[in-house]
Order: sequence, then C-alpha cells, then structure tokens
Amino acid sequence: TLVMAIVHLTGDTSLLEGTIRLQPPLPGEVDGGLTDDDKRRIRAMGLDALRAYRDRGGTLPPPPSAATIRQMMSFLVGQEVPDEYVPMFLEEMALDDGDARDVAWDAVPAERREAFHVVVIGAGMSGLLAAIRLEQAGIPYVVIEKNEGVGGTWLENSYPGCRVDVANHFYSYSFEPNHDWPEFFSQRAELRDYFERCTDRYQLRRRIRFGTEVIAARWDEGSARWAVRIRTRDGHEETLTANALVSAVGQLNRPRLPDIPGRESFAGPAFHSAEWQHQHALAGKRVAVIGTGASAFQLAPEVAKEASRLVVFQRSPPWMVPNPRYHARVSEAKKWLLRHVPYYGRWYRFLLFWPGSDGLMPSLVVDPEWPHPERSVNAMNDAMREYFIQYMAQQIGDDPALLAKVVPTYPPFGKRMLQDNGTWLATLKRDNVDLVTDPIAAITPQGVRTVEGTEYPVDVIVFATGFHANRFLWPMEIAGRDGLTLRERWGEEPRAYLGITVPGFPNLFCLYGPGTNLAHAGSIIFHSECQVRYVMGCLVALLAGGFAAMDCRQDVHDAYAARFDARHTTLVWSHPGMNNWYKNGKGRVTTTSPWRLVDYWRWTKQPDLADYAL
Repeated sequence: TLVMAIVHLTGDTSLLEGTIRLQPPLPGEVDGGLTDDDKRRIRAMGLDALRAYRDRGGTLPPPPSAATIRQMMSFLVGQEVPDEYVPMFLEEMALDDGDARDVAWDAVPAERREAFHVVVIGAGMSGLLAAIRLEQAGIPYVVIEKNEGVGGTWLENSYPGCRVDVANHFYSYSFEPNHDWPEFFSQRAELRDYFERCTDRYQLRRRIRFGTEVIAARWDEGSARWAVRIRTRDGHEETLTANALVSAVGQLNRPRLPDIPGRESFAGPAFHSAEWQHQHALAGKRVAVIGTGASAFQLAPEVAKEASRLVVFQRSPPWMVPNPRYHARVSEAKKWLLRHVPYYGRWYRFLLFWPGSDGLMPSLVVDPEWPHPERSVNAMNDAMREYFIQYMAQQIGDDPALLAKVVPTYPPFGKRMLQDNGTWLATLKRDNVDLVTDPIAAITPQGVRTVEGTEYPVDVIVFATGFHANRFLWPMEIAGRDGLTLRERWGEEPRAYLGITVPGFPNLFCLYGPGTNLAHAGSIIFHSECQVRYVMGCLVALLAGGFAAMDCRQDVHDAYAARFDARHTTLVWSHPGMNNWYKNGKGRVTTTSPWRLVDYWRWTKQPDLADYAL
C-alpha cells in the first residue's frame, strides 16, 4: 500500500517496473510476501517522499493516468487485474474524491421531489444508506425501525465475541471511510458506533421512528401509493402513505429456534444468541451451545473462559479460513498512515477488496467429471480442502479423535466460511469444553439428551441456530396489485428481479432481497451500495418521466429467475450433499447470489426502463 502512496506523492512509476514483486494477497496477509530488505527500502523511499511532500506545502503531482492506475492495481495484488474490473474498483476507491454512487437529480425539479414520499423499513446498514441517499436527493422519507436504535444486526446481536468477519476498512460505506477502527475485524460495539456516527453526520435521526414496526402495507391502484400500517411498542397503530416503499429488513434478523422435543421444559435460562440475556451471568455455570455456525464460532471461545463447563453440540463442522489478523488490533502507526498519507487508505481498501472479489468463483463451479464429488466440486476446491485440513491438523494433530470431528465432509465454501486465527480449535481443546457430535434427541428440564441416551446436565442453553433466512419481509403482510400478498406469491420460493423488484408490487424495492446474500466475495455493504444506487435510479426515472408507478415485467423477472436457477445448478451451494441455510425446504438456493460481483455491479448501475411497465 505504501508503494501506491509513493507513486501518488512523487509521480515516479519506476517502482512498478523494478525488481520488487509482490505475491497475491491471502486473508489477513497484506505485505505481499516482501523480504525484510524490500520492506526497509520501501519505507525509506516512503519517508523521503513524505518529507518532500511536506516541504513543498502538501502539493501533489498530476494524478496517474488510467493506464498507470491499472498497472498500480496489478502490481499491488501481484497478478493482472482484468480491464472489466478497473471501473468497479475505481468507483469503490474514489481516487478523484468523488462519490460515484450518488445519483444525479438535476433532471427532477425540487418541487417534484418534495411531493414524493418514501417509507424505508429498517435502520440497519442498508436502511441508513437509503436514508442518506434520499436525504441528499431532497426527497421526504421516514424510516420505520422496530428497535430503539440504529445498526440493525450490530444493535441486536450483543453476544460475547460478536464481530464482523469482513475486514473493517472495507466493511464501511465507500463514501464514509473510518480510519480509526480499533481492530481489523472490529467488535459489534464499534460497528454500532460507526452507524450511529453516520446517522448523526447525515442528520437522519429526525427522520427515524424508533420502537415502531411495519405490520402491513397495501398498494392502492387508484392513488398509486402504498398504505403502510405501523404499530408502536405501546400498541398504537396508524397508517402512512408513500409513493415508494423500500424494504431494508435484511435476511438475518428473525431468530430461528430449533424444533427439539422438550425445548420449553428446560428449567434454566435458554435463549437465542441473537437475543442474548445479559442478566444471566455465566461464570461458573454449565453452558450448552447448540450449533457451530458463525455466531457459535465467535461466542463459544468467550463463554469457555468463564463457564465451569461448556458443551458444544455440533450438527456439522464448519470450514475455517486461516486469518492471523482476525482478532488483531490496529496499531497507532497504521491509523496514522490511513489518516495522513495521501491515497494510502484508498489503496488499502482496494487491497482488501481484491482477494474477496471474483477470483474464488472458479473453485465453486461443479466439475461434472470430478471423481470425488463427496468431498469437493473440482480440483481447485479439493486443493483448498487439503489446505484447510492441514491448517486444522497443525493445531490438533495430536488428538485424532477431535480432528475427525472437526473436518467437514462437505465441499469447502458449501456453507458459510468462518474466519479463524486458531481460537476455535484451541477452545475445543480446553479441559472444560466438550464437543458433542451425537444428534440431540430432546431437551430435558436438567439439560440435553442425545440419541445415544447420554444426558448432559447444564444450567444455561444458548441456541446458536441461525435465522428464518428464507422468510423475506416476514412477518409483515405486503399486498400488491389485486390484493395478492408477497407471502402468497412467494411461499418458499422468494424471487425478485436483481433481488430488488417483484412483478405486481409497483414501487416496492428490496435491499438485501432474495438471492443477494454474498457467500463467495465482496461485502454486504458493497452489494447494498449497488442496490441503493439502482433504487435511486428508479426514483429518478419515475419523477423525471412524470410516471406514478413502475412495475417489473413478468417476463423479465422470469427470465432472470431462470438464469439464476441455471447458474446455481453449477455451483457448490446446490451440491446434493449440502444442508445449508441458503436453501429452502425444497432444496433450492434462494438467498445467495450466484453472480460475479462485476456483473451485478454493472447490471445495477442504472435501471433499464424497458424492464418495467411504467
């Protein structure tokens, strides 16, 4: 990253063509495999460049040309960056100090904007992003938020160890970087505070109705408006009218409790990880954690530090991506570089984005000729499998019984991959921790009993069992044209064009809707920025054209759904042996995007009005 800053500071590109060469980055690795001598040379050059920059009054040479920028990108990541990706990365980095994802409203008179009203459901990351763009556009809006604060998942999930698993200097709005993250993968309090600061910076709080829930919305054909029924915590109900309705409720916000016999009979505290009951101290207690997904992966190591005994019940083990920085703190020196060295933070963002871009996709495509479909989907996927197994064996190879329990039998990336710095397996090796792989038969008043008849007495049960991911916009009752509800239309098959619009539901826009979860690349913030720009483009089209409503064409929607399904049949998440939350009850993947990031980014840059009935 410092090399990139030196080029900007000096205009000298000779470093890009010299003897120093970088290796492609791995998770948590950002020095490109440089030797210590190379690092010393670069730091010396960086110091000279910064001194000269200071002494000439902070002026910069002319910006690098487009060809040089691409050369810089390829140098930084140690491999050729294809031409088609350069515009997407330039937009993300904002080297020109602009906000390329803001939409121009010059074609729409202010009075027309002021007469258009929008209701946004949810004040999490996507809802706040929509509110920021509506605020900038001068369009009246209200955000309905069921909680008493902003932040969505980072407000609701307060379990011990809760943190983001996308690098923080990328997991933030592209136009609102934060150079003061305390950790490279920050904990939920810091993430919540970031969204609080954004709320105040853009003066959104006055437009948010906290402690209020949308219970229903109905499209009125005559007025071309949505009637949105809301209810406050004290039971008061009222109806809002809106020209457009934006759903920003997310996919992982309604906890799912397992259907285990006797669940209600347990005598002690029992709660979902997303509804942590802090009044129950765990010190010295016997605790059961049911599940080994992302939440359990984070909370179990923290619980094990204070519980007298922790029993982890595992249905299937997770694959782990080695990342030595997962719990690492950001040094004050790093923060100084991010704050003060021109372009350093922007190139660092690109460096974090690139390995989480589309390079992984080939390893997820099923090779029909591959002879080992029970363990992997192609040769590249199999090589990753061996790499991950070796990583685990290095930590617990002295315990073959435990190693056999933690090595997954399904292909890598078939379920959500988890970042790991060794903490998980170290926790499972603790004397006060048991990993149970026998299926659960029942919950009793005293504990948990497995199908083999063993009962594990515990004082507290934590359900780390995920969410109702396939129940989009649930439990709201959203009725479109002719009174048809989304629940009736979708059933267990939620579909939306680009994950955003649904035929028969005019002026309804979904953020983080069906088929937009990212399991191979990017970050949800990147995807949400794509979706919000598309939605704002739709609103511009409506207002500039004098239209009352836009409704996705059924044939366009169906063609997209067919491509979506066809693509998924070739990918790891549809693998016959996979049991993941990406699938619905019929085994069809409904939540996860099968697309390259660059394709989705291109498709959502602006709406094609031919896709809609206006």
